[in-house]
Amino acid sequence: MAPALRLLLAFLAIGSCIAADNIDLWPMPKTVSHGTQKLYIKKDITMSMVGSTYSDEKSILKDAFQRMVDLITLNHAIDGINPSSLVLTCVNIVVHTPEDELKFGADESYNLTVPTTGDPLYAQIEAQTVFGALHGLQTFGQLCYFDFTSRLIGLNSAPWIITDTPRFPYRGLLIDTARHYLPVKIIKGVIDAMTYSKLNVLHWHIVDEQSFPIEIPSYPKLWNGSYSYSERYTMSDATDIVRYAERRGVNVLAEIDVPGHARSWGVGYPSLWPSDSCREPLDVSKNFTFEVIDGILSDFSKVFKFKFAHLGGDEVNTSCWTETPHIEGWLNNNHMNVSDAYRDFVLKSQKLAISHGYDIINWEETFNNFGDKLDRKTVVHNWLGEDVAPKVVAAGLRCIVSNQDKWYLDHLDASWEGFYMNEPLKGIDDTKQQQLVIGGEVCMWGEEIDASDIEQTIWPRAAAAAERLWTPIEKLANDTRLVTSRLARFRCLLNQRGVAAAPLAGYGRASPAEPGPCVRQ
Repeated sequence: MAPALRLLLAFLAIGSCIAADNIDLWPMPKTVSHGTQKLYIKKDITMSMVGSTYSDEKSILKDAFQRMVDLITLNHAIDGINPSSLVLTCVNIVVHTPEDELKFGADESYNLTVPTTGDPLYAQIEAQTVFGALHGLQTFGQLCYFDFTSRLIGLNSAPWIITDTPRFPYRGLLIDTARHYLPVKIIKGVIDAMTYSKLNVLHWHIVDEQSFPIEIPSYPKLWNGSYSYSERYTMSDATDIVRYAERRGVNVLAEIDVPGHARSWGVGYPSLWPSDSCREPLDVSKNFTFEVIDGILSDFSKVFKFKFAHLGGDEVNTSCWTETPHIEGWLNNNHMNVSDAYRDFVLKSQKLAISHGYDIINWEETFNNFGDKLDRKTVVHNWLGEDVAPKVVAAGLRCIVSNQDKWYLDHLDASWEGFYMNEPLKGIDDTKQQQLVIGGEVCMWGEEIDASDIEQTIWPRAAAAAERLWTPIEKLANDTRLVTSRLARFRCLLNQRGVAAAPLAGYGRASPAEPGPCVRQ
């Protein structure tokens, strides 16, 4: 069946019941109740913090509130006349803890109430942390719309009572700046769009074999491996990106992928290559290799404050080590084969990361080859197949799920339905083992995307996975036709907010098949 026809039939089948319920929120909150009253938003709506113990000295909430107001206007002129009643004049935000340092596992829950009575009439968001309050503002913003009759912002189906909390603490999106450089502005745009669907970890795959675009003060020649002089990030750029993300409740996970995927490192420091003719993996026999890794992690620790560092460890072709005489001699002298050397390289790198205060994430090959030797702080990043996560948690290690057949965004034939139905806990029945799955991540590998098409390749498919990671499992649909209309409306909201989200009909990065309204594409 053609994708466009499939989408149309889904709308015909369930459009009426969705419209009747008037819940077009994405991702779906934990509990929602609502009425039938229409309200208007005062043109100069304000924010208050009566009852809050959080001071907002850094203006995190103040700035988020202004961003929300700017978003709900959708660049329309709000030039109607405020009615005399049923006008929301304020959003009162109550945060119960004073801390605003973003940490993994921070309480992201919130309660949102939008009443129909009161003088003055105001909405209230209550949260344990400022980061829960940020999610509450996102949800409130989705309730609002521009009313073309009154020329005001409207809010239907009040009163609203919403209680919400995420299902998983780690809800990630990977971007890849090694295969194609992404300007800082584009990265910030990705972060903004992540917040709309409540994703909270930007996994920044910064370097790879093709390019090394980031400044490393400890080893300043490393970014000689960038594509060009202009396709680079200074450490100040990195700090700017991290701060921008953190103020929006998004952690930034930095990755260096060792020992493979590192050919670009040797452009500035050729001694990191096994030889000039055999340039990866990194030279396992030299102390200098680990001194460079230590320097990178030391510099990272000053900027990337997230609990975790990603050390890669995947797709390591060790043939260079046996083909290079000085490395082969080192292996023989240390009574090692290449499998031993691969293991020791990963474990040495883990110890260096731990020395800088990080917990470690490694791709699943490390677990598949020597899982019993990994540091117990290791989080195994599953990507090859869905049978690995149950083995990881059975071994007592934590896991992130990104199985490539469902959650790789560069697989353009992977449909949004597959993204929605991919269950991180599949095959894991023990409740204690389920808790070791800290979440999941969709991966936007960069071989065939750049700044020109990254948004429509990510969205709306990443949003489908975002609901899987946020919404309680009992509220998730078992049939994607039940969420098609709601996701289509969210995709249209992304477009209205300036995010180039592709149509639902078709596969990744599809174009509209024919003229028609946004929600039918």
